[in-house]
Amino acid sequence: MTRPAIFHRCLAIAAIACCATLTGTTLAADYPARPIRLFVPFASGSATDTSARIYANELTKQMGQQVMADNRPGAGGAIGMQLLAKAAADGYTIGYAGPGPLAINRSVTPNLPYDVEKDFQPISQAVDAPLMLAVSPTLPVKTVKDLIALAKSRPGELSNGSAGTGTIGHLAGEYFKMKSGTSILHVPYKGGGQAAIDVMSGQVQLMFDPINGVSPHVRSGKLRGLAVTSRKRAKAFPAIPTVAESIADFEVTTWGGILAPAGIPKPILAKLNTEMQTAVKSPTVIERYAALGAEPVASTPEQFAALIRSESAKWAEVVKRAMPK
Repeated sequence: MTRPAIFHRCLAIAAIACCATLTGTTLAADYPARPIRLFVPFASGSATDTSARIYANELTKQMGQQVMADNRPGAGGAIGMQLLAKAAADGYTIGYAGPGPLAINRSVTPNLPYDVEKDFQPISQAVDAPLMLAVSPTLPVKTVKDLIALAKSRPGELSNGSAGTGTIGHLAGEYFKMKSGTSILHVPYKGGGQAAIDVMSGQVQLMFDPINGVSPHVRSGKLRGLAVTSRKRAKAFPAIPTVAESIADFEVTTWGGILAPAGIPKPILAKLNTEMQTAVKSPTVIERYAALGAEPVASTPEQFAALIRSESAKWAEVVKRAMPK
């Protein structure tokens, strides 16, 4: 190849690279040019929905286009997640999900209609919140150590109520059993509210539930809060200890985050992550999550992906022991 030909070829490659850079920059600058759909794989009014709408409202204010929560419940979140996986990867359809659809379902549900690693691009974690270990006020225990001692003296007689098999409340109870060496019966319900009613009455002795779900009953005295499941005490209940103060390294949180279909353009991924970094600092977001006993959290896409992987491995082991096939 002659020198002029080589020169012209290099010039063409440089022009293509320059155009690609300009296209990416323009793409991010023009985004969003229309409303964004935010798939929520659970029903309106659920904890996941409440969290998703906090960010949808804030992102709407920041980005100048409406971010619309679109609830697609069913099959433990699988229906909404499948729709997200099949959506166009253009930044105009994103989703909000937590440990169930992203870390637990793969170990609980055979033939899941989506692949977390292959079908989605994590954008940012959004929230981290502890569960609370709450017991019936009729149960003669005041601490986690009291509960462990009672459970060991009455193996299989105490029961843990949850919002359903495979939910975070169920698996937190199974994890507690593994770490404490106790035998406690699991009683699944169709929702955390129904479980709480039976714990309050003493028909079921204990439950692990998101802190915002049980806090009204704890404050009213209808439930006794023994501990929270985060590594540090909850700001909303500073007098209530952590489970980790009695059981070393015990930690269970319910988290959530924003993700997109795999293949989203990198400039738009970066723009969405930047918007999440801003939203997490909003006084409105901080105040609303504080009222729920939760903490808004932002992360890089890589950090959120790492969280999903580590949580998946953790719950896979719990499911393997608690729900043998």
